[in-house]
Amino acid sequence: MTKRIGILTAGGDCPGINAAIRGVGKTAIIKYGMEVLGFSSGFLGLINKDYEVLTEPKLSNILTLGGTILGTSRVKPFKKDELSFNAIDKPKLIKKHYEELGLDCVVCIGGNGTQKNAMKLSDYGLNVIGVPKTIDNDVWGTDVTFGFDSALNIATDAIDRLHSTANSHSRIMVIEIMGHHAGWLALYSGMAGGGDVILIPELDYDIDYIVDYLEERARRKKTYSIVVVAEGIKHSSKNKSAAQFVASQIQKRTNLETRETILGYIQRGGSPSPADRILATRYGAYAAELISKEQYGLMVKKEGDVISSIPLNEVGGKLRKVPQDHPIIKKALGLGICLGTPSNNGL
Repeated sequence: MTKRIGILTAGGDCPGINAAIRGVGKTAIIKYGMEVLGFSSGFLGLINKDYEVLTEPKLSNILTLGGTILGTSRVKPFKKDELSFNAIDKPKLIKKHYEELGLDCVVCIGGNGTQKNAMKLSDYGLNVIGVPKTIDNDVWGTDVTFGFDSALNIATDAIDRLHSTANSHSRIMVIEIMGHHAGWLALYSGMAGGGDVILIPELDYDIDYIVDYLEERARRKKTYSIVVVAEGIKHSSKNKSAAQFVASQIQKRTNLETRETILGYIQRGGSPSPADRILATRYGAYAAELISKEQYGLMVKKEGDVISSIPLNEVGGKLRKVPQDHPIIKKALGLGICLGTPSNNGL
């Protein structure tokens, strides 16, 4: 019998989602003869039974598009404190619609929260496959998520451009990169963009040590410095962002002209990089292959250059952070980059 599957995209948008939708849909339709439904606005589409049939022509010309043609939301099917749904048993309603539509599986494309909810839906009795996406690269169980490479290119380009302004004005420039709990994007873009100081949530920092480091650079006739900061680093100000806090402390303590730039949502928008188009397509195609084999309750993953899968119950609720002995951290230390404290810098 022909399989009928659903696709939804949940959580924050990022480059490559449409490539993943295309990878799932086209492979399912062309290779396996499946019928594909696209649910609108993440899990909200399952709750409201809001969907469209995705034909092969509808999946053409979306590979390069940013965002998601299905729309997204942060509605969580197992959370009970969302006012508009307080009176609704959302999981029960989702399962009802799943059965009414005769679905064989739902593919959930998203980050940590999406994979956690995919796991819960799997435990609730639905056939589910997860596909990991996020610019933060912090989904447990896979080497890399699509969206990361595109955001890395954007962040690195921004740092490159700040070098020109910093050099022209002999300034310290502090740039804030996305990453609430994990510093992958700040670490990689800081390395790729030639940052002098890189601060990530996984490593403690001492503002006095950073100030000493920057003043020493100035004494050595280094006319400017680039400080790359992950948005999720801890700081004592309730009214300032991470970059604003760090920049204000540097300016106050060094008297060196300091400016901050918050890159923000620019990192999540626009067309995906070639690497992300390929990765998202491979993830999507493999998700369709798993469905054809009736292998459910899994998340697609990449390990080395091999695409495979991992049980959702090993992924849900976990976070992939930068390990303190990561090779990039070791390379940064060897280049004399300040990572926040003397101990981080191996002193």
